[in-house]
This record gives sequence, C-alpha cells and structure tokens, in this order.
Amino acid sequence: MTKKRFLQAVIDAIPLGVSVTPWGILFGSLAIQAGLSAWQGQLMSLLVFAGAAQMSGVAIMGAGGNLSSLLNSTVMISARHLLYSAAYRDDIRDLPLVKRVVFAFLLTDEMFAIAHADREKHGRFDYAYAVVSGFAFYLIWNAATLVGIVAAQSVQGIEDLGLDFAIAATFIAMTVPRLKGRVMLIAVVISGALSVILEWADVQNALMIAGLVGMAVGYILTERGVRWKP
Repeated sequence: MTKKRFLQAVIDAIPLGVSVTPWGILFGSLAIQAGLSAWQGQLMSLLVFAGAAQMSGVAIMGAGGNLSSLLNSTVMISARHLLYSAAYRDDIRDLPLVKRVVFAFLLTDEMFAIAHADREKHGRFDYAYAVVSGFAFYLIWNAATLVGIVAAQSVQGIEDLGLDFAIAATFIAMTVPRLKGRVMLIAVVISGALSVILEWADVQNALMIAGLVGMAVGYILTERGVRWKP
C-alpha cells in the first residue's frame, strides 16, 4: 500500500468518524452511569467496537437486565453485519484467516460505506484501504469513548445534550450519497415505510427489523441482476 493510499484511507474515514464522535462520547458517559468502571467502559469499546450494540448493552445493564436479554439484543442489533460480510465474501474468501478476522472485527456501517464507495470509484476492492479506514474509525471511536468517560465524572447531564442525534445524522450522511439507482432507492423506501408501520403497530425493535428487511431486499435484487442505475 502506498503512502498516498494510506493517507487517503485515513482522510476518507475522518468525516464519518467526526460525525459519530458525539455518539461515542454519549456511550462513554452512559457506561459510567450504568455502573461500569472507567476501564470497563473503555474495554468495551476496544473489544466490542459496535456502537449500537454497546449502547443497548449498557442500557440493559443499567436497568438490571440479565445475560439472555443482553445477548438477544446484541444479536438482533448486529445481524445486519451478516449482509455486510456477505457483500465482501468473494473479495476476502482466499485471504489468510488472520486477515479475514481483522476485516470482520473492523467491519462497521461506516467502514462498509467507505470501502464500498472506494470500490465503485476504482472498480476493485482494496483490502488494505478498507482495513486502514476501519482502523482509523476504531481509533476515533475509542477516543470519543474516553472523552465520554472523563466527561461523565465532571459534567452533569451530558446525556441530555442531544448527542444521540449523531447516529441518525451519520446514517443520513452515509445513505443520501448512495441513492443513485433503483436497488438502493427501493431498499430505502421499503425500509422507511416498514419502520413507520412497525412503530405505529408498537412492534419492538421496529427500526432494526425495518433496516434488516431493507438490506435483505437490496441484496436479493442485486443477486437477481437488477441494475443499480436506471
């Protein structure tokens, strides 16, 4: 990997990294409020590295939930990564196990968006680029967690600052530039409509279910050869 490509991967990760920083700060703060020690909260970001699952986890722990609830929530929230990994199956299947494990660990919504955009731009998948961008995001997330942990011990009411909107803004930033073809548009419309219907019907995990259905529809349409562009 050239120095230019390395720097490009880092630079491309920064915008989404910055946008999700408030979310990481909020997690660090809530981890302390849920009863975790500073090192436990930081270790969770270092080892789990899954924002939504981490937020759900500390919420369940703070409410006194059991291990079963924690595991069920984590599986439900993280299920979308099965589709992400399927999209890169042919690209990494022949790589050594260590490289595949590293890729799987760093694979997040943000890394997927960055790596996919790079593949569309250059016409090929670049493993090194994807991993570097993923690791850059990993460092940003953990730095944000540390800030949240420190802030929780010195700033009152940090959870009331509206930092949770950062995750919605991040997904909007990742989604809007991708609305360039039929498959993506159909998937987004179905996901959005279903989330409204399920929320109205008071279905638990409505947003997660709608998101998974939307991604599944997009994957199926792509596998069946539906063209991305009109």
